[in-house]
Formats: sequence, C-alpha cells, structure tokens
Amino acid sequence: VQLQAFGGGLVQAGGSLRLSCAASKDIDMKNYGMGWFRQAPGKEREFVAQISRTGGTTSYSDSVKGRFSIARDNAKNTMYLQMINLKPDDTAAYYCAQKGVRSALLPGTRVSDYAYWGQGTLVTVSS
Repeated sequence: VQLQAFGGGLVQAGGSLRLSCAASKDIDMKNYGMGWFRQAPGKEREFVAQISRTGGTTSYSDSVKGRFSIARDNAKNTMYLQMINLKPDDTAAYYCAQKGVRSALLPGTRVSDYAYWGQGTLVTVSS
C-alpha cells in the first residue's frame, strides 16, 4: 500500500488549501477508514480528522473543527482535506493514513490506529 499526500504550500493567515491523498491501485480504499494527522517541528504527530470507509461519518480535532473538512472519493481512491481560515498554528507537515483492517467504524484518533502512512505534505501559514 502506498499513500501519497500532496497539495501543501505557503499561504497567508485566513487563506485556504486543499490537500489530497491518493492511494495506490493495489488497495481498494473503499474498504478502509482513513485519517489526517499533522506534525509541527519539535512536536508530536497529532490527529486532525478521520473519515469512515463510506464517507458517511467524520470527526475532527477541536483545533480544526469548523475550519477543516475531510472527504473522500472512493471511485478515485482519493481522500481530501479542505482547509479554510488557516492560522499560523496550522503550520505543519500533514500526513494521510489508512486503517489496516476493514471496518465500517471510524478508524481512530491515535497514530497507532493506522497501519499505512503517506509521506507528508508541508503546509506553512504566514501571519
């Protein structure tokens, strides 16, 4: 399984970005819950958002709720993170992740809940 995250960049505070995460063709993404995490320099990787395998259920960390939106297009084997009203505190490398087992439930908020990780895409928000 390979996950590739892209779409990061430099944006001013208050701006928007959309991240994408594409899964390799050897995995049918529709069977697995997925999530986004981020890691700022010198800090631990933290949960951002998660989505069930159908996309029908989502959850967010309190720090991004109301500003970020997670979605997926299983036909394209791709997941998204739409980010609006970005703040300097959102600056981090963003990682997409996939649950290792098939489940209809949300995959979880812990790093250990996920088996596969993308390489990360850097988001920098200037003040």
